Amino acid sequence: MIVGISGASGVVYGIRLLETLRRLGIESHLVMSRSAEVTCAHESGLKPADIKAIAHTVYAPADIGAAIASGSFRTMGMIVAPCSVRSMSEIATGVTSTLLTRAADVVLKERRRLVLMLRETPLHLGHIRSMAAVTEMGAVVYPPVPAFYAMPQSLDDMVDHSIGRVLDLFDIDTGLVRRWGE
Repeated sequence: MIVGISGASGVVYGIRLLETLRRLGIESHLVMSRSAEVTCAHESGLKPADIKAIAHTVYAPADIGAAIASGSFRTMGMIVAPCSVRSMSEIATGVTSTLLTRAADVVLKERRRLVLMLRETPLHLGHIRSMAAVTEMGAVVYPPVPAFYAMPQSLDDMVDHSIGRVLDLFDIDTGLVRRWGE
């Protein structure tokens, strides 16, 4: 699974995703944007190296020759957690400037699953048009909106539920989701 972490607020989603994939024995291929490295210091207190250590393989954002930049490199798909509007907009236009957005573009062209945990609010019409464009291209826009029916007791519960639901889109049962009716 390719994991992209952009500079949007919500780096905890990318961290928890990497931790969950490792716990499940699923190989992760991480690319963090330069902005993500700044955000992680502000939001998590972790160094980028701490987050990178959770992944199986790590790529530099400028490494356009990386395996994940090629359609011949087989993956389950990609999750960008969190996903900035800038990253989503690059993906929507196909004009990619980093490995993160190039890898997402490759996932779409190979007809694999791409999930964007978009972190932005409020939205203007340009954002909504980019959301529509990536959806029409086959991506899933998944803003991490808390599910209060799950009766979360903590922020960790809300993050876990969102990560569990995102991985549901890949038919991966994490055990993190309190399902409706349970």
